[in-house]
Amino acid sequence: MAKVVFDITTSLDGFVAGPNDGLELPLGEGGEKLHEWVYGLASWREPHGLEGGETGPDSEVLEEAMRNVGAIIIGRRMFDLAQGWGDEPPFHMPVFVLTHEAREALPKEGGTTFTFVTEGIENALEQARAAAGDKDVAIGGGANTIQQFLGAGLIDEFQLHIAPMLLGGGVRLFEQAPANLTVESTRVIESPRVAHLKYRVVK
Repeated sequence: MAKVVFDITTSLDGFVAGPNDGLELPLGEGGEKLHEWVYGLASWREPHGLEGGETGPDSEVLEEAMRNVGAIIIGRRMFDLAQGWGDEPPFHMPVFVLTHEAREALPKEGGTTFTFVTEGIENALEQARAAAGDKDVAIGGGANTIQQFLGAGLIDEFQLHIAPMLLGGGVRLFEQAPANLTVESTRVIESPRVAHLKYRVVK
């Protein structure tokens, strides 16, 4: 059965971006280091139009995370950052953008189309599920968007990639997580660069 999922890298102290994040510094001070584990992987390089890259457990985990995703939901701020990815963003599927500003859909090369949703997260999820068919819908971020879906009880499963570093401040993933959220650990994969932790939300 198709699920609603998210997949994100955090620091050991629970931050997905460092202090003073913004359009000039999307991941905040020190936040780029969170994702150093991913940039050299074959499964990251391919959707970005790059050749080569490392294979192995980390690459396989990343590839698996996107294999059954048929549509993505992101916040407006993440869309603004995605504009820097040019005419062929790495999504290659329908992307639904949560926003207060109505605008026409924006098709890009490589199969990505941005659809702008002003009616809230439930409406965005309904549209994304229709687009995804029997595949999963991924909540792509940022943290506030993920928090909204967690708070509404709409997440079925998620995976955290824990980078072995401390940021000390910034954007905390679970800043507004519901107090009654109950999860079950379903998998742990160790790696020298990052720990992959997978959870199922108990409903």
